[in-house]
Amino acid sequence: MDEVVIVEYDPRWQVMFAEEATVIWQALGSDLVVEIEHIGSTAVPRLAAKPVIDIMVGVRSLEDGKLAIPVLEALGYVYWRDDPRPGRMFFVKGMPPYGNQRTHHVHIVEVYGEFWQQRKLFRDYLRMHPEEVKRYEALKRDLAVRFSTDREAYTEGKSEYIQAVMKKARCQ
Repeated sequence: MDEVVIVEYDPRWQVMFAEEATVIWQALGSDLVVEIEHIGSTAVPRLAAKPVIDIMVGVRSLEDGKLAIPVLEALGYVYWRDDPRPGRMFFVKGMPPYGNQRTHHVHIVEVYGEFWQQRKLFRDYLRMHPEEVKRYEALKRDLAVRFSTDREAYTEGKSEYIQAVMKKARCQ
């Protein structure tokens, strides 16, 4: 069971990101990787979250990104080949039945493209607005209770809120 569970913020998430980002960068190399960012809720101090580190790997093109598939698979990641969301390649580490629980997500995207810009804008806005962190956390906790066994519904339940925050962030 890959249950949605929200836990209190853990400052070790920053360390876990830095360690895994170093491993990924060394494995993929600077010829492929342009930049790596910590995104998602674990990248926002004081925000409770699913304890899964989201790592955004910026590459020049998704065609180039395909070179990362066997390398990340060798590091224990599973590539979601049928991801219906265009504009990124998505990998999961630790997901059942390949592990006990998810520990990391890797999103390979075109550096400085729309996905790249949006994820950073959302993260940075939350980092600068503690009142927004509280609202987002309350929503996440509510959704985790309502959709504890349905990750897609949990994620969809956040989309209206995220769009509202993005609108505020763009107006700053």
